[in-house]
Amino acid sequence: MKNLKKILLSLVIASALGGVSSIAVAETDPGRVVYAPVEAIDMVSAKVKLAIDAIASGSDGEAVSKLIKDALDASKEINANDKVDMARSRANNKLKAAKNHAKDNALQEAEQELRNAYKGFQDLKGLL
Repeated sequence: MKNLKKILLSLVIASALGGVSSIAVAETDPGRVVYAPVEAIDMVSAKVKLAIDAIASGSDGEAVSKLIKDALDASKEINANDKVDMARSRANNKLKAAKNHAKDNALQEAEQELRNAYKGFQDLKGLL
């Protein structure tokens, strides 16, 4: 009887923890779209490519900076594992450098950083 009480108490505690666990009740916000890692990488790469094309078409630094910020914001959707997150962080640093160059109207340097960031985001697919 004593062992039965211990077993039942353990089961009650385990089920209570599982029932109120934040992971067990986690869900996305209403109206929020959740992307698969490959879709998110493609979305960010497209935004980076759009910024590269804007530089090639002669846009000013402020407009390019806004496009880069959109890519930075979209990169937050890439969520797979720790290796991917570290590589994403390195690619984000290149985007941030490009954004700073764009703000300073150094568009040649910004374009080179964007190309490096584009390659970095494309390389993320190999880590999945």
